[in-house]
Amino acid sequence: MKDVRIAVDRQHISGKLILPEPPVNPKGAVLFVHGWGSTQRRDIAKAKRLALLDCACLTFNLRGHAHTRRQVETVTRAQNFRDLVAAYDFLIEATGVLPERVGIVGSSYGGYLATLLTGERKVQWLALRAPALYKDVDFDRPKRQLNLDADLPAYRRRRLDSNENRVLTSAARFEGDVLIVESQTDTIVPAQVIDNYARAFIAARSVSHKVLAQADHGLSRESWRRAYARILLSWFEERLRSVSASSGIVLGACQAATSTRTLSRSPSGG
Repeated sequence: MKDVRIAVDRQHISGKLILPEPPVNPKGAVLFVHGWGSTQRRDIAKAKRLALLDCACLTFNLRGHAHTRRQVETVTRAQNFRDLVAAYDFLIEATGVLPERVGIVGSSYGGYLATLLTGERKVQWLALRAPALYKDVDFDRPKRQLNLDADLPAYRRRRLDSNENRVLTSAARFEGDVLIVESQTDTIVPAQVIDNYARAFIAARSVSHKVLAQADHGLSRESWRRAYARILLSWFEERLRSVSASSGIVLGACQAATSTRTLSRSPSGG
């Protein structure tokens, strides 16, 4: 595991690059994006386990968090999105992995940003845990102020089509594999938000929707965190199995017949 610094907007954000052994020609690369108020620390253990599957991983801290937490009152979604773009580009350059073999794991706010990134960069595998949803307006407004919008909770309980929100539009255009993990008792990202995301992925090759039984938004119990890790790692193991490491081609990527949509809301125990 190597500490790295990623340049963005004449600043630097911190990250950790975790490579498989041997660190040459990995099957894939995965970028982790933490949620608002969190840090990369919660992702490192999962990244290390993915590295054992011959996958290069990068975790990092968005601006407004960790060593840049003094910016928490002023950082915007636009700035954090640029953080994510910079981290993606860093991962590609550092590992040499083809964009066709790149995955992103995003939690809450990180899931929102990760879905937006699919409209700007090539992503093959998109794993979202409790992805958040925000109004399109005020993208350059300090993110922390968005919670002052009294209408936001009601907005998140609305059924929205993909043309009604920027992130859902990005979802509708995504053609890779999708994993959505929902927390059954989430009061911050309600079930309607998850449904909006799941319905939006109309072009995806596969969509798998899992529900963590009784879990809250932040996965405050260790058993819920372990259950999520099992789901995530199992899903990536299946994806990586389909990769030809020698050619760098994702098998079946152009075969429409392989498309699946597993959208069961049956809870996963933990």
